[in-house]
Amino acid sequence: MKTRYRLIRRGHRGSRFYGVDTQTGRRFSLGTANEEEASQIVLAKNQALRQPELNLRIAQAYLAGADPHMTKRTWAELMAEYARTKSEKNRLRYERAIKEKAFDLIRGRPLIDTRPEHFLRVLQAGTVSTNNYLRRFHNFALNLSWLPWPVLPKAQWPAMHYREKRAITREEHERILRREPNAELRAFYECCWHLGGAQSDVAKLRAEDVDWQGEVLSFFRSKTGAAQIVHFGEALKAILQGLPSCGPLFPSLEKMDEKHRACRFQRICRCLQITGISLHSYRYAWAERARTCTWRIRSAES
Repeated sequence: MKTRYRLIRRGHRGSRFYGVDTQTGRRFSLGTANEEEASQIVLAKNQALRQPELNLRIAQAYLAGADPHMTKRTWAELMAEYARTKSEKNRLRYERAIKEKAFDLIRGRPLIDTRPEHFLRVLQAGTVSTNNYLRRFHNFALNLSWLPWPVLPKAQWPAMHYREKRAITREEHERILRREPNAELRAFYECCWHLGGAQSDVAKLRAEDVDWQGEVLSFFRSKTGAAQIVHFGEALKAILQGLPSCGPLFPSLEKMDEKHRACRFQRICRCLQITGISLHSYRYAWAERARTCTWRIRSAES
């Protein structure tokens, strides 16, 4: 095989050495005036072309010297570790995501042996959710230094195209209330409308969260742990007065899994031929109303 790179020196003795690409004629500085060092650099560049697979193994050997587990960690281990950093509902959500069939393509593959085509196959076999979670796992591996370099450059990730999300309208909300026969669910939807809370947060509200004297309802968001303090008016006050005076405000819904609450809501929507909304649309509706009252965007969406 013809040697592609050769060594030259430009100028007088003691000046820096350069390399020349014999195929393109391009010259590049080797950053040294030492002939032995320059020769080693050119030799390394030529060897890199002859034995790329061997060079990868050599690089892995060096990495293993710094971290003995570097060459053995698989994506299954990384995904499990990532899920352990989450809590409660978030952890369950990630554990479900990890079980996606598309991830089987890399689940047992060592991180250090992962190439761009492996990621692209996973993304082709999966959905928008797969793209979203794989980005998070990839960034987590880089942050932990379990990956010495990105598998897929940021600009090469396929764009994520989500379904359109919109707020529920007042007219749709009122139609749902008229159709829902369960009084507890009707009160629940009303509280979602007035509070704009996530469905799990509203379902877990307790009578002790209501300050009747100050007309304030307060709770902590399950997702972020941030405190939410909402002043309520006469409309929400009337609804709260019809709920239990101690313990959970929604005893049945509190015990129900969020997926079942969402399915119940979707059944009502299908019966009424209402499309494009979910229980989370109550948060969007509250945020839109808050923004029309000149609230800051961050406050309206918190």
